[in-house]
Amino acid sequence: MLDRIKTILASRPFELAITALIVLNAITLALETWPAAEQRFGLLFRFVDLTILIVFVVEIGLRLLVHRLKFFRDPWSLFDFAVVTIALMPSSGALSVLRALRVLRVLRLVSFVPSLRRVVGALLEALPGLGSITLLLGLLYFVFSVMATKLYGPQFPEWFGSLGESAYTLFQVMTLESWSMGIVRPVMEAHPLAWLFFVPFILATSFTVLNLFIGIIVSAMQSEHEATAEAERAALHSETEGVLAEVKALRKELAELRGLITTQASNPQK
Repeated sequence: MLDRIKTILASRPFELAITALIVLNAITLALETWPAAEQRFGLLFRFVDLTILIVFVVEIGLRLLVHRLKFFRDPWSLFDFAVVTIALMPSSGALSVLRALRVLRVLRLVSFVPSLRRVVGALLEALPGLGSITLLLGLLYFVFSVMATKLYGPQFPEWFGSLGESAYTLFQVMTLESWSMGIVRPVMEAHPLAWLFFVPFILATSFTVLNLFIGIIVSAMQSEHEATAEAERAALHSETEGVLAEVKALRKELAELRGLITTQASNPQK
């Protein structure tokens, strides 16, 4: 019985059915934000939502029954378990804010789509490198924030009055959002050489450090793709070796059968 359930859970039609339910759940959650649709079909939306939640709970229960402790060793299984558990929490009274967390069920789509799993896996692989770049970016922010506070704080306290305000202003400059007309040019009216501070900051952050982020992520995704391709090649090679072994065994049996027929033909029984 357990083997049959395990086969069903691992089958492609079952995965497609769960994926379809996740997409349907995403559609109903989106329609609930439309007042006219909520007013007309609110009960239907809640019925569909509850039905899908019950299906997810049953599915998680079956996976726990089949895999048992192995279930908790799989990160994607733990992710699915956490998402469904959050959906089961009460959404009334002081915990009414948790009702909005129902949308997290849509994230289960990540665990059921292999390409999305590879992307997430690549991002996780890139975390150590991203941590180093984040530390470098933090050091740059600290140095430039201290300098900006001391240089421009007295004249522009709303932007550079404290270390935190300077860091936030520099973050806006780094994102290139109204950095020139909104911040730098007004500062240059009081400090004409302020461009010597802001231009190197933009070059060091927006065009250098952030591109390092992108480079590390791309490298991690390439490594993940190569690892997946290598695993597929190894599986194909193993399957090919199995087929060749079966062909050799079949040829050997045919040779033995041919020899037996030849022997019987040369020594016919009377």
